[in-house]
Amino acid sequence: MNGQNRKDVKPGLEVYIVLKKDQRSGEKTKGIVKDLLTNSSFHPHGIKVRLTDGQIGRVCEIIG
Repeated sequence: MNGQNRKDVKPGLEVYIVLKKDQRSGEKTKGIVKDLLTNSSFHPHGIKVRLTDGQIGRVCEIIG
């Protein structure tokens, strides 16, 4: 899954996100979702989340 739909992303899921500083390179960061920061049900660039380590980015791929 690509993480564009809010219903697919839940706290505790393992995901790959793209951090703001990595948007040009597309480098992915792996982590566990702590909070969902996007309120809309769909976002074309991915739902914005905060990971358990505090990093914030948009979900590009759901692992678990």
